[in-house]
Amino acid sequence: MWRVLCNPDNGRIFIQKLIIMDKIYKELEIYGIPTTIIKKGDSIANEIACSLDEKNLTLKDKDIIVLAESAVATSEGRIVSLENIKVSNDARLLASKYSIDEREMELILQECDEIIGGVPGAVLTITGGILSPNAGIDASNAPHGHVVLLPSNPTESAYRIRKVLENKYSCRIGVIIGDSRTQPLRLGCVGIALAVSGINPVIDTRGLNDLFNKPLTITYRALADNLVSTAQLLMGEADEGIPCVLIRGLDEDIIEEPIEIPLFSTKECMYYNNIKSSVD
Repeated sequence: MWRVLCNPDNGRIFIQKLIIMDKIYKELEIYGIPTTIIKKGDSIANEIACSLDEKNLTLKDKDIIVLAESAVATSEGRIVSLENIKVSNDARLLASKYSIDEREMELILQECDEIIGGVPGAVLTITGGILSPNAGIDASNAPHGHVVLLPSNPTESAYRIRKVLENKYSCRIGVIIGDSRTQPLRLGCVGIALAVSGINPVIDTRGLNDLFNKPLTITYRALADNLVSTAQLLMGEADEGIPCVLIRGLDEDIIEEPIEIPLFSTKECMYYNNIKSSVD
């Protein structure tokens, strides 16, 4: 049984597994780290460090920092004024078909790998190897008349931010850059990791036994995605002003070698193949 405790005064959540059959399970702590509004050119690592210091928090070995991709992208200058966009004929046709601003449609074409289809107000794309509405381009949490693109190299960004924080606090941590996505046929957003540094994003549980002693044969645990969803309990989607969440107590090994989020090929993905075949 799990117990969730929240302190609204400091944005701190405890998720604790209670004592069962005399065995004590570990406790997971989650801290929301608010910052000032991130602007182009800001060092997001320094902003996080300032907020941590103000809260009298220090990073420890095996802590995990989850960052909102929009804050990272904004700091890296990936914020675009729509008035400066020149619209192509292809963008005009698709914008009319899917009821999307022509300028945003032009950016979607520039950013995505492939457009699969869409509905009024959104197109479904493959961007960075994953299904993503509107190529991950977001008008929320951007100034009027602007949109925020995804970070151009989130893996490199996660590594750079991790190293700044590790050097400041003399520890070894993990960093995840996350975003929100909708799931097929489900209302509402869940978290997805765009990039990680310092931790394995996916845990192979094949070979472990289930409750009835049957071995798992295909199951992988999406650790990084689950941590982003956990962080979004505090981050929210609106004006919360919490682009960073500290997760403590997971006790995952910290790794130094670069690692990419593992992806299915389009041939292996049941969603892609069925959606694509129905569109074609």
